[in-house]
Amino acid sequence: MMYIDSILILMSTLILIVCVLVG
Repeated sequence: MMYIDSILILMSTLILIVCVLVG
């Protein structure tokens, strides 16, 4: 189940970066 947590963290980071770039 550890890989799921890693994926969630990675997705959250990517979303945050996209929001910063779009904003």
